[in-house]
Order: sequence, then structure tokens, then C-alpha cells
Amino acid sequence: MEAFFWQQMFNGLTLGAVYGLIAIGYTMVYGIIGMINFAHGEVYMISAYLCAIGLALLSFFGVSSFPLLIFGTLVFTLVVTGVYGWVIERIAYRPLRNSTRLAPLISAIGMSLILQNYAQISQGPRQQGIPTLLDGVVKFSLGDSVVQLTYTKVFILAASLVGMLVLNWVIRHTRLGRMCRATQQDRKMAAILGINTDRVISAVFVIGAAMAGLAGVLITMNYGTFDFYAGFIIGIKAFTAAVLGGIGSLPGAMLGGLILGVAEAQFSGMVNSDYKDVFSFSLLVVILIFRPQGLLGRPLVAKV
Repeated sequence: MEAFFWQQMFNGLTLGAVYGLIAIGYTMVYGIIGMINFAHGEVYMISAYLCAIGLALLSFFGVSSFPLLIFGTLVFTLVVTGVYGWVIERIAYRPLRNSTRLAPLISAIGMSLILQNYAQISQGPRQQGIPTLLDGVVKFSLGDSVVQLTYTKVFILAASLVGMLVLNWVIRHTRLGRMCRATQQDRKMAAILGINTDRVISAVFVIGAAMAGLAGVLITMNYGTFDFYAGFIIGIKAFTAAVLGGIGSLPGAMLGGLILGVAEAQFSGMVNSDYKDVFSFSLLVVILIFRPQGLLGRPLVAKV
């Protein structure tokens, strides 16, 4: 029983790291414009197809080394998903920025449906997949228990950690990061001080989409299959993780993703995997009742 608990713990951390990467996109957009990008889950779905296309192109040109394959696929996927994020901001958000708060929300839902149907028509409705890129497992002992992780899951954990650390460094220590934080705190004052807030908002959409692209590559490597509907459920799960951790907080998004992933894995293994989605959303409801700002979020204070 103890071995099973630890095995599910590491499985949950792997899943939660991916949830956290996608949740970052939700929390960054909400932090800077106060709105939810409901097309974000579909960007993750597009990245799964891009992962397969990138691997096929590199294999066609004779690339067989795993480091070159994964590096080339990541660069290709992150660049293209970044372009998708930029296009979503320009089409679904920027024209409606000064309208009512409901208009961009409806526009984002419309963009989500457009991307779903675009993928279905262009790639077909059937489930697709990629071959296993990393074979083998690593085993280690925890007390009397032996836990094993596939090389793919080890790579997912490492890549997620690196992605989070790089993003954290960008936000805290670069000029772009300072402009993002200034725009988040007071967009009008940032514009008065000479910051091109439109460009900053576009950059935030691009960064968030790139994080979803990274998550798409990692989870496609882990499960190997995907379809045009893959972004809906995992997008809602990532949104749950963002709210759980405190939407608007980058550490909160990652923490919320890890908590949700671990809780879901333990519930699936010890209770019933058929109701893991019900459990995840029940957890969200409980958090919203007792701590509506999330675990690391701050209560909203009305300015007078």
C-alpha cells in the first residue's frame, strides 16, 4: 500500500507539473488584463498536433537522436503556439478591450470553438498519436517501497521545472518582466510612464501560449495520443489549478497544478478513476468556499 501511495504521488506530480504549465497562461492573462483566455486549452491541443508534425518533419530529414528530436520539436512548437497566442490576442481581445467585460469572454469562447473545428477539419476527427521516444525506467527506494518512473516522466518533471524557473527569471529580472509587472499593477500609469501596454499584453499572450505549447509536447510524449477535443478537459483542469493556487500568481499556478495533479492521482488510485474529474472540481468548490482568492492569491481590495 505504501509503495502504491508513493507511485501515485510521483504520477500525480508529473501530471500536476503539466497542469501548472498550462495554468500559467491563464494566470498571466488574468493578471494583466483581468480576463480569462478560454481559448487557452485549444492552444494546448494545437501544440499536441504541432509536436507530431515536428517529429515527423525531423524524422523525414533523418534526425534520430532524441536530444535533437526533442529540441527541434520544442523550438518549432513553442514558436508556432506563440504565434497562435499573438493572433488570439489581436483578434479576440484587442478590438474589444474597451468594451464590456462580457464581450471578450464570448469572443474567446468563439475562438476556442473555431480552433477545435479547425483542428478537426484539417487533421481529422480520429485519435492520433506518436511513438514512444524514451524507453526504460528508473527505480529507487523510499523506505521499504520501490518506486519506478519512466524516463519520459523524469524528463517531464525536469522540463517543467526548467520552464518554470526560466519564466520566473524572465518576469523578475528582465526589462520585459518589469514592464509586465508594471502593467499588471496599473495599466494607465504604465502607459503614462512610456510603456507600450499593447505590446506587453501581446507578449503575455505569447508567453502563456508558449507554456501551453511546452505542456502539449510533454503530455503528448507521456500519453502518446491526442485528438481535436483534447484541450477542453485539460484546459478546464488547468483553469481549476490556476484558481486553486490563486489566479494572478505564477507560483500559485504551479502550486495549484501540483496539488490538483497529486490529489487526482491519489483519488484515482485509491478510490475510483471514473470520478476523478468530479473530485477535481469538488476540490475547486471547497477552495472557493473557504478561500475564494486561492492558496497564494490576495484578497481584492477596493480602491477609493
